[in-house]
Amino acid sequence: MSNLIQAAKDQVHTLTQAAYEKAAEKGLLPPGAEVQATVEIPKDVSHGDYASSFAMAGAKALHMAPRAIAQVIAEHLELSGSFFDRVEIAGPGFLNFTLGSRWYGQVLADIEAEGDRYGAVSEGNGEKVMVEFVSANPTGPMHIGNARGGVLGDALASVLERAGYDVWREFYVNDAGNQIHKFAVSIEARYLQLVLGEENAPFPEDGYHGDDIRELAQGFLDQEGPGWKDRPEAERQEAMAQFGLARNIPRMKEDLRRYQIEYDRWFLESGLHSSGYVEETVGLLREKGWTYERDGALWLNTTQLLKEKYLREGKSREQVDKLDLKDDVLRRANGFYTYFAADIAYHRDKLEKRGFHKAVNIWGADHHGHVARLQAALDGLGLDGSHRLVIVLMQLVNLLQDGQPVRMSKRSGKAIALRDLLDEVSVDAARFFFNSRSATSPVDFDLDLAVREDSENPVYYVQYAHARICSLTARLEAEGAKVPGAADIDAACFTTPEERALLKTLSQLPETIRLAARDYDPAQVNRYLMALAGDFHRFYNACHIKGESPQVLSARLKLADAVRSVIANCLGLIGVAAPEKM
Repeated sequence: MSNLIQAAKDQVHTLTQAAYEKAAEKGLLPPGAEVQATVEIPKDVSHGDYASSFAMAGAKALHMAPRAIAQVIAEHLELSGSFFDRVEIAGPGFLNFTLGSRWYGQVLADIEAEGDRYGAVSEGNGEKVMVEFVSANPTGPMHIGNARGGVLGDALASVLERAGYDVWREFYVNDAGNQIHKFAVSIEARYLQLVLGEENAPFPEDGYHGDDIRELAQGFLDQEGPGWKDRPEAERQEAMAQFGLARNIPRMKEDLRRYQIEYDRWFLESGLHSSGYVEETVGLLREKGWTYERDGALWLNTTQLLKEKYLREGKSREQVDKLDLKDDVLRRANGFYTYFAADIAYHRDKLEKRGFHKAVNIWGADHHGHVARLQAALDGLGLDGSHRLVIVLMQLVNLLQDGQPVRMSKRSGKAIALRDLLDEVSVDAARFFFNSRSATSPVDFDLDLAVREDSENPVYYVQYAHARICSLTARLEAEGAKVPGAADIDAACFTTPEERALLKTLSQLPETIRLAARDYDPAQVNRYLMALAGDFHRFYNACHIKGESPQVLSARLKLADAVRSVIANCLGLIGVAAPEKM
């Protein structure tokens, strides 16, 4: 796994330390000093590609002016065989290193050698991580918020895999609890209206009003007939719930498959209840002294758990005492366990029973108040939820058309459904747009822009760069110029600013993957793709390939093909196609 940016930084450290030791042996610098220098990448490349602070950092220990130290170090640097061509002294004593052809050639060699694994890093060390995302209630169609969460979760899982983690994708199906009761009651009311007439069967005010509920009620009537009107209410509602779930969950799977998302498991909440795992988990919290009874219900002492969590995290006792903290019900007076109790059990299942090192969840920003409470409950079980449960909170999507907000679905009268959106724009555009901003930022999804076929459309801009290179290489191959191997080109041919900028951007992918995994932010891949496509288009417009000398043509053709490979690689990470023709 290559990281040539880090390799160059490491080499600067090695070269400067060797030069210091050489000068010290000659008595030109005091021996035995331990200098903690930094190596930075200057914003202005005219100052060099890497800048070492060795001279300033060592001034006190070496009892010399920084520029004098820098002069001695520069005179004793041995650059032959290194990544660098020259070193210059700047400012108060910076040592500015300029990259040479060996480094630029190595970029292409690494991309060729690693293929579609180029950019992989080992940060994860094989740790097991679950990414749970979408997990929409199976009570209606998935909407554009789920669409954003889908691509964020899927792309993040891919990034974590590329960063060396052992990743599992999971959808948590909330097929139990209050929302399923409301779902059943809503279908039941529409069914009874169909059988008895709307005036004879009132619809609950807090029921689900979408056309999808009417369709389910009609489907139940068509399959089962009107006889269920005479069955006991509880039996009828259970049948309605199961009928609705049996249709909605496959539809969700179908919609997500169309959206290029597949899961390792669809986990049913109902299984936690039927297996007794929720009851067992609540029992463990009770044994550990974190619960109490009041008004017939069993409560979790969330207040105390949160206080201990915040104190561990560095808040003062005074700050903690000022917080407005509340406890949570785990089991109601009627004996039913709450959604929070099931959520604790589910995450205990992830971290304890199945042994995931971390559980990463993509949640809507409206769930922010739930994050610390769930982490604290897992802390109470001894599972270190404050560190092992990572919640990525996702901001809203603003859908725009003709410059105006689009708020309602023609089909259901509610938020725009995922399937409706994918009827309007391509899967590629949807995935690219929804992953274009960090989860903490809202996304403005412009429907008009998403279908445009020009450089204003970011996904088109990136895909066009890939297709352009495919056309170029096919054309040149027809004329007898095949893409050479990295060992067969002369990297000294890369002399223009556009070529070198493009090679530097290619070298940044491993660091992009590392940071995207560290920050749980797959949008960094989108930003990298835009930068790479931009650098390629500038290179293509400034540097001729056809008609150049054989050496230059060969080097530039190899560079273009490396860009093609990396664009396809990164588009694949975020689940977007890399077309060869457009």
